[in-house]
Amino acid sequence: MSEQYKKAGVDIEAGYAAVEQMKSHVKKTVRPEVLGGLGGFGAGFDLSQLGLKQPVLVSGTDGVGTKLKLAIDYDKHDTIGIDAVAMCVNDILTTGAEPLYFLDYIAVDKVVPERVADIVKGVSDGCVDAGCALIGGETAEMGSMYGEGEYDIAGFAVGAVEKDLYIDGSTAKPGDKIIGLPSSGVHSNGYSLVRKLIADNNIDIEKETLDGDKLIDLLLEPTRIYVRQVQSLMEKVDVKAMSHITGGGFIENIPRALPETLGAEVSVENIRLPKIIDWLLALGSIEAEEAYNVFNMGIGFILVVNAEDADQALDHLRSAGEEAVLIGEVTDNKGITIHD
Repeated sequence: MSEQYKKAGVDIEAGYAAVEQMKSHVKKTVRPEVLGGLGGFGAGFDLSQLGLKQPVLVSGTDGVGTKLKLAIDYDKHDTIGIDAVAMCVNDILTTGAEPLYFLDYIAVDKVVPERVADIVKGVSDGCVDAGCALIGGETAEMGSMYGEGEYDIAGFAVGAVEKDLYIDGSTAKPGDKIIGLPSSGVHSNGYSLVRKLIADNNIDIEKETLDGDKLIDLLLEPTRIYVRQVQSLMEKVDVKAMSHITGGGFIENIPRALPETLGAEVSVENIRLPKIIDWLLALGSIEAEEAYNVFNMGIGFILVVNAEDADQALDHLRSAGEEAVLIGEVTDNKGITIHD
């Protein structure tokens, strides 16, 4: 079947096989609000089942960046989908929204069903962690666009929050405390620099280890998903602002959570730096200012709470197994000052 199309670079039958292998992973993410099943032209989600009086939809889309090159080069594809989910759901979480559903877009040079299934397994795992449903997506075979073995993945997430609970940082004030939630490693930013450092120093990351862990495993450690712990905290205290620490690090992402007239004083003495980031900083002799503008430096997500709520927030997060730390406070000086 479709022999002429196959000769042109598109194997329809391989696409069908990939969809069949995806189904078991997609099934794990289903929520009761999902309408229909995988394979339709559109995906439905019944908002009326949420019980929200004035629902506000919050959406976000993102990719994984050049971290994907490591997954491709070292043929490890089963976690990169977690990164795609995390980059989207952590962003919409900053508004207080509950992630509801996720769609992926995977473009490949050639559909290899097992590889596509591995990628979607990661997406499914991320959706399960975030509590959202994987309700659709697209796998495009485009051999003329991608080199052999290459692919790209992007995602799109939608969440909802009550209108009067929408968080935009506008209620933050000087004296509010900033709480940091730890990262698992490099997450999904700074990989153009990471890959350059590895190439410049001729390091075999599949053979080299760091404290017993292969460098490739540390570098492909998925971005953490913070949905469950943050949603649980919001039921206990008034969370006034949040930020996902991605590209731009502390320097860009903490101030953007606050009103333009405010800023932040941050102390990093209590932050545990992941060993892989510590190794990269030493490898590249990277100065502090650049480090805090490129990497997450051990904190993947921050929350701003009233000073009187800070201890309760920390206790609640720690009781749930989260290594939360107090890293600073809001000030009336624009921008951010980082103290070591």
